[in-house]
Amino acid sequence: MNTQIYYTALNTFDPDSKTGFSWVDFMAYSDLTHLTELVSLDGNLNRLAFMPDLDSVEDWDYIITDQGMVMFYFNDLDYVLDKVKQLQYFNLLAIVKQPNKNKADLATHFDFVGYDLIDVTGDTSALTNAGGFDETFLPSDINNYGLITDYNQAKTIQTQLPLDNPDQPHTTCHLYEVWRHKIIGRKTNLIT
Repeated sequence: MNTQIYYTALNTFDPDSKTGFSWVDFMAYSDLTHLTELVSLDGNLNRLAFMPDLDSVEDWDYIITDQGMVMFYFNDLDYVLDKVKQLQYFNLLAIVKQPNKNKADLATHFDFVGYDLIDVTGDTSALTNAGGFDETFLPSDINNYGLITDYNQAKTIQTQLPLDNPDQPHTTCHLYEVWRHKIIGRKTNLIT
């Protein structure tokens, strides 16, 4: 079985984020003070860096939907690259929904940054934007990108969230393997 890779480009969310819900606000809300940057699929914190033309038949050839819901993940890297060609900084991500223990073969151009748990009814990360679930995981379980590094730990959290928190929203989640492009869109590649 071939692994299906999706792509997206999301705005960066880091200490340079000072407008709207700022990095300082996020630190106070989340208690995730060890994060250096949030590289999450959470659509509220890491918004899409471009807007596809939802009236274009052509754009719909690339947009991924799940049970009729637009996910803002795309099936073609070149499509995403074309949409962000005028942007300077963003996170170009390659993602795998419901991955297995064997990571996708993306290490040539992408760095593995971790696993995210996204609410099945939307785009909220249970790890970083749901108020915390101390019964299931602690802030110290989350890496410096707001993700879980270990596959087995991520699967355990995915399974335990709805069991440990039966009356809470954002606990039934899809697991995503998240990779970030090593060069394109990165702030770290600035020449000083």
